[in-house]
Amino acid sequence: MRRALAILCAIISVSAAISAGFVLLSEAESPAKLIFIDTLRMSLILYENQKEVRRFPIAAGTAKTPSPIGVFRITRRFKPEGGGFGTRFLGLNVPWGNYGIHGTNKPGSIGSHASHGCFRMYSRDAEALYALAPNGTPVIVEHGPYGELGTHLIELRPLDRGSQVRAVQRKLQAMGYYGGTLDGIFGAGTVTALQGFLKEKGMHWEGRVDQKVYDALGLILFE
Repeated sequence: MRRALAILCAIISVSAAISAGFVLLSEAESPAKLIFIDTLRMSLILYENQKEVRRFPIAAGTAKTPSPIGVFRITRRFKPEGGGFGTRFLGLNVPWGNYGIHGTNKPGSIGSHASHGCFRMYSRDAEALYALAPNGTPVIVEHGPYGELGTHLIELRPLDRGSQVRAVQRKLQAMGYYGGTLDGIFGAGTVTALQGFLKEKGMHWEGRVDQKVYDALGLILFE
């Protein structure tokens, strides 16, 4: 909870553009409402004017299909007619895939890592959130103490997608090697940037981002 409040206060006070690997919002965009999702504690908290309004249990992605980590927004919504999305769906602007917050026809999965990356809620809770959180509401997703890096560093290969790929892109961009979009997609542009970076470091591109590459980039786990 202390970490959630720290991130919330950082957004409201606009202390920096990047903190713990998260892109924060500008002062003009400081939101009245904000959603914080903790995928380890399996909770979704809705804040309004820096005060907790509602708290809901969720299900999140599995290890093979992880939920996205970072700061996103609710950008679309619809009312499914039951099924896997329950009766409400709130879509997020995750650049590397289609993810959302929605109800479920598998209520027994709530509280576990069971989804394909989306955030499941009891259908009645999804309906309540749908009514309370308009499009444009920021959504902060945290999975462990290390920002976009989550709980630990994972080996990355071309075509991988996710927040750790975006963390690598962000680092390469800051050092002037990557000029593409921070989309979390390990495509040709990211490969080219890594090859250029490693060449200047006297290292060879071995087709992956492993611990040696993380160390060279200066991407380390810290709170």
